[in-house]
Amino acid sequence: MSYQLTGKIKEIFETKQISDSFKVREFVVTTEDGKYQQHVKLQAVNDKCEQLSTFAIGNDVTVSFNLKGRESNKDGKVNYWNSLDAWRIEAATAGAPAPGAELPPNQAPVDVSNGGQEDDLPF
Repeated sequence: MSYQLTGKIKEIFETKQISDSFKVREFVVTTEDGKYQQHVKLQAVNDKCEQLSTFAIGNDVTVSFNLKGRESNKDGKVNYWNSLDAWRIEAATAGAPAPGAELPPNQAPVDVSNGGQEDDLPF
């Protein structure tokens, strides 16, 4: 399952080498959920770990991630584990024009005013 999350990087942890072929780097993104902040811990694995090197704490990012769940059975006790595996991390403002930036020549501004006419909508 693929999802997206936009927020501010709160924490970036060191890369952990789990085995010869597997490494993981965890990070925390803070989002606003109504009046409460949510601190969401995600992980980047293997070649995705390097994506975090271009970001710093406080950067606004959009993270595309997969939600994964698995079951483990140890000594007759069943446990369930979830992970949020980031596969793309980019600046939250990527692709958006900077404030005060000019529009590209092929894009005209859109007039959203009502031209001085009274609003006739019933709500």
